[in-house]
Amino acid sequence: MTLVRFVSADGQRVQEIEAPAGERLLDVAQAAGQPLEGTCEGQMACSTCHVIVADEDFGNLPRASEEEEDMLDLASHVTRTSRLSCQIWLVDTLERLTVRIPGGSHNMQGR
Repeated sequence: MTLVRFVSADGQRVQEIEAPAGERLLDVAQAAGQPLEGTCEGQMACSTCHVIVADEDFGNLPRASEEEEDMLDLASHVTRTSRLSCQIWLVDTLERLTVRIPGGSHNMQGR
């Protein structure tokens, strides 16, 4: 299990979820009601699932692919530790993961 912490864009709200290995972060976020749209349904054809990974957790993730980096170039509020949540898979060795929802993020699907 991985303890996933979602921090709101303003830093005022934190939601903690335990998620099993094998889950995709986008799916965990959407099930928890986080405002990540994922318009392309995880096909890496958009950047609406962009999250900012905490500095202390960023190095525990595999490097982003060139395709993911290209999609992040289209996202707003990108930082050095930005990732697409559709490209982050929780694994047994990942004990915790803290991500912040970027500013300006909102879910057009109204979930």
